[in-house]
Amino acid sequence: MTTPPGSNQPRIDIKRIEADINAIARFGFNDEDRGIYRQGFSPEDMAARQWLRDRMGEMGLDHRMDGAGNVIGRYGAEGAGADRPAIVIASHLDSVPAGGIFDGVLGVVAGLEVIRTMQDAGITPNYPIEVIATSEEEGRFGGMLGAQALTGNLTREWLEGAADEHGLALKDAMADAGLDYLEALHAYRRPETLHAFLELHVEQGPVLDTEKTTIGVVEGISGVFKWMVRLKGKADHAGTAPMHLRSDALMGMVDFAHEIPRIIDEEGTDKSRITIGHVALKPGFPHTVPGEAEFTIVGRDLDEEVLTRLADSCRKVLESISRRHGLKFDYEQMSWLAPAYCDEGIVALVERNAKALEYSYKIMPSGAGHDVQFFTALTRTGLIFVPSVGGVSHAPDEWTHWSDIERGAQLLCNCVLELACASDQVTPLEQSIAR
Repeated sequence: MTTPPGSNQPRIDIKRIEADINAIARFGFNDEDRGIYRQGFSPEDMAARQWLRDRMGEMGLDHRMDGAGNVIGRYGAEGAGADRPAIVIASHLDSVPAGGIFDGVLGVVAGLEVIRTMQDAGITPNYPIEVIATSEEEGRFGGMLGAQALTGNLTREWLEGAADEHGLALKDAMADAGLDYLEALHAYRRPETLHAFLELHVEQGPVLDTEKTTIGVVEGISGVFKWMVRLKGKADHAGTAPMHLRSDALMGMVDFAHEIPRIIDEEGTDKSRITIGHVALKPGFPHTVPGEAEFTIVGRDLDEEVLTRLADSCRKVLESISRRHGLKFDYEQMSWLAPAYCDEGIVALVERNAKALEYSYKIMPSGAGHDVQFFTALTRTGLIFVPSVGGVSHAPDEWTHWSDIERGAQLLCNCVLELACASDQVTPLEQSIAR
């Protein structure tokens, strides 16, 4: 079997990556706002998936779409190596409404380029390599469907109950796309079929761009809790109710918002985030004191104990503020996702290769969710970030410089080459025993 030269790694071709990203951007592009409208299982999304399968076919890859809509292309090892577990390079193709061209797409296209680079160099891996474009990552129907299906985190009940914000049922959207929703339950990948999972993604935040750092080596995905909070007071006439006699629900919410920095200072870390994202006031009339405030609280941290302390502190502060303002307080915990940690060995692999390429880098968490988080329980995982200009993402003006994309893709390629061409790595069974 051919192996790559130790100090002279094959170079990726950024022009091919640029051409692929621009080609995919045509699916769902809106001329008016220049945003991408390629929501999961939309006609635009399915057209992009067919485009990807066509490219995989041109490259000579075995390719298919599974029951969850994941597109999978496989570059197999020869002989006995063909039955070895696969190194997966994955991300997604769907977008939020009015999204950008890089989010998710970069990771899929970079995976194609890694395989093309190996083919050009005549490298036959000792472990098969799979490029996967996961389906419905952006949560149109409330989850990360493709990654959940691949990792066994789906139930029939959820599939049958999920719907988008307009009331379109997931199972109907999948049927319109030519898919049987029940087949998504059969997309699960057994751990012994996976050797490692790697994802390249734009940061979607300002840290790398602000610090002028080339690479983010992600140590894990922050845990998240989401609450729906209700503060109930008394609606009053805005002109006749004295300030000191009001039970103003909005003032209670505002007081809580002012307490967020203190909560993080006392209970959190530099990785903690607390956000009030959605607010609804009732009655919602300019001349009426708000009698009810309903709002979301989303908390994040990489440590679940810290996350628990943040949630407890939010509850205690809201109880205290409610007593002060004469309000009734209740909340519903809509979700709680535990932190997901990347594999220490893969983190070290990425860091070592970043040093060898003389790229500046930092070890950092991801505050946003990614496909990789669902694979952490099944196999060794790693996530690489490249800078987002101004931290902008999920918007038409999302941008990452092609030079940064080239560096990130080259780093991904070198890491995959090291994993795929080694012959002395532990098997998944040995990994599970070590855990």
